[in-house]
Amino acid sequence: MSMGRFANSTDPRSGLEVVRDWNGVAQVVLRSPKGASARVSLHGGQVVSWRNDHGEELLFTSSKAIFKPPNAMRGGIQMCFPQSMQFGYSGTLERHGFARNRIWALDDEHPPINHNDNASKVSVDLILKPSEDDLKCWPHCFEFRLRVSLSKVGDLSLISRIRNVNGKPFSFSFAYHTYLSVSDISEVRIEGLETLDYLDNLSHKERFTEQGDAITFESEVDRVYVSSPNVVAVLDHEKKQSFVIKKEGLPDVVVWNPWEKKSKTMVDFGDEEYKQMLCVDAAAVERAITLKPGEEWTGKLELSAVSSTNCSDHLDHPVSI
Repeated sequence: MSMGRFANSTDPRSGLEVVRDWNGVAQVVLRSPKGASARVSLHGGQVVSWRNDHGEELLFTSSKAIFKPPNAMRGGIQMCFPQSMQFGYSGTLERHGFARNRIWALDDEHPPINHNDNASKVSVDLILKPSEDDLKCWPHCFEFRLRVSLSKVGDLSLISRIRNVNGKPFSFSFAYHTYLSVSDISEVRIEGLETLDYLDNLSHKERFTEQGDAITFESEVDRVYVSSPNVVAVLDHEKKQSFVIKKEGLPDVVVWNPWEKKSKTMVDFGDEEYKQMLCVDAAAVERAITLKPGEEWTGKLELSAVSSTNCSDHLDHPVSI
């Protein structure tokens, strides 16, 4: 699965194509037979686009996003490792970790194990290993393998495998920082997090219990819902569409919308764009993941966009990624 083989491929049936962005960084485009697509940048291993079979973009990207390494683009799905959000490590480490700001490589040697029928998905495998500079700020050797897949019906799945190739244990937190595109944040609600405890980043990480029947939005929200179920739904009333989020190995869910005041302080975010986005991240934040030498951790995420009338069917079914 080399870059050359992709770049020279002229067979559209493969479902894979490599293109270059305006900075010359490779992006892998995945296409399903029905017309859905996803685009994965080697800058950050970031999913920068996910479109349904009607060509509608399902992920949010800011109109003011900065598309230039080493900074991560504001939008899509970012890999937050070895720390996520404000939790975990501090000091010289970047706030969301450095994985989202590095150039990844195509993984030719040891692609992740896929328990599903390979013919039912088109996939790309990426790998990140620490540079000398990375080891100076976080002195742990690791291999981070990422598989991004698009199913025949347009579902997007990500499987991350992080292995300790160090001589001593290390700990990290993790998040798939996922920017969903919504019609109007005031018309959106999240189901599946009711009655859960959450850590509120707007109140110095104080712990509260969710009281609502569903989460709705009237102001800035920045929370970590802990010990959450493996299936959560984001219902968009105006679009009559729901995102169904399934996860494994990731016990927490981060919910974030900057709202009006904070939006105006962010140079790579439009003043009014908070109305069209919502971050719902599958994460491991409250308790760090610790790996002994040779151990490996796996975290999985699957995103589906379905009619809201069919959303309950997806919530009732067990997770199978």
